[in-house]
Amino acid sequence: MIDSHQHFWRYNADEFGWVTDDMAVLRNDFLPASLQQAIAGTGVDGVVTVQARRSMTETEWLLDLARQHPLIKGVVGWVPLKDPAVGEILDRLAENPLFRGVREVIQGEPDTEFLDCPAFHRGVRELTSRGIPYDLLIFHYQLSGAIKFVDAHPNQRFVLDHIAKPEIRSASNHAWAYNLKELAKRPNVFCKFSGVTTEVRELSWDISLIRPCFETAIEAFGVTRLMFGSDWPVCLLRTTYTRWMVALKELAANLSDHERMAFFSQTVRNAYNLKF
Repeated sequence: MIDSHQHFWRYNADEFGWVTDDMAVLRNDFLPASLQQAIAGTGVDGVVTVQARRSMTETEWLLDLARQHPLIKGVVGWVPLKDPAVGEILDRLAENPLFRGVREVIQGEPDTEFLDCPAFHRGVRELTSRGIPYDLLIFHYQLSGAIKFVDAHPNQRFVLDHIAKPEIRSASNHAWAYNLKELAKRPNVFCKFSGVTTEVRELSWDISLIRPCFETAIEAFGVTRLMFGSDWPVCLLRTTYTRWMVALKELAANLSDHERMAFFSQTVRNAYNLKF
């Protein structure tokens, strides 16, 4: 099984200001040795590592970690997409077969700052011309803007992170479900079933609370475009790696063997064209 979404970092308060006092569990270093312990016994034997900061230094560091640790099958890094020289940066990074995609932290930003920015669109076209996937990190209320953005780049492969971070409550989120299904009509968009428990607004979560999200995502994308991810270590705010994997296996219990293989392994290979 290949985890489509996790992070590494060396914690320092200056660069991780988003880690507030109620997130103290994240104020630690999270490195490959820690991940190996977390995945023990889960059946996960590969991961895609995703950027956590707007930093080329971090991107290079993650690629160096991937070179040293075979567990890391690919890196989704940050690059300055608005930079006029981004094409040269991408060409250099693409020489490394472990460089598999790009992400920008759009969640919480005004749509007009990124999704409507001409320089940002120009940078995405540089990705398209090189066949490099782009991870969409947005909140549920940004889905309508994301649909417009995706429609402007019909030949770009997109990967939606964390099912667009819906607010998960006992009551249904009809607007999120509608917009997710609308985005999924675009065949160039994949989706990660990850980062789910941290969006739960109830005091605790169980399988019955997140099942509607899973069923909506499966209906929208199908297993050929939906993949599992842990969002470790951020997931530690609400769950352990092992508990999340137990939940996922229960959610996927009614899938066929072929469908489970897609959800847990093949779709992430296809989305990022993993080289192994």
